Amino acid sequence: MINYAISTEGDYVSPHFGRCPCYSVVKVENGKILDRKIIQNPGHRTGFIPKYLSDQGINVIISGGMGHRAIGFFQEYGIETILGIQGKIEDVIKRIVEGTLESGESTCQPGIGKDYGIPKEDGHEH
Repeated sequence: MINYAISTEGDYVSPHFGRCPCYSVVKVENGKILDRKIIQNPGHRTGFIPKYLSDQGINVIISGGMGHRAIGFFQEYGIETILGIQGKIEDVIKRIVEGTLESGESTCQPGIGKDYGIPKEDGHEH
């Protein structure tokens, strides 16, 4: 069983994992959705979200982008990162279930997240 967290903004994948309003959490086993829920973003602080999602049992984070430092934090908790994902949440979930979702280039670039979504609380921008 794999627990996915998809950075979510409305019906779409958010371009930045830390500044999205919420995460679509999907539990998948053998190509079947066992559970699905929305959890709110608890706030964007350096290194906090990887621990928070790990505590929620998340194995994989899916997002448009994140920086190398954030990827390292997720790796510390054994959470795989799938980046460069865009489009509707429903389409992404379908690709997860089908086993066709592939990581691409991160949409994150230094400074691009500033003034987008949930502000970073500790002020450590890229």
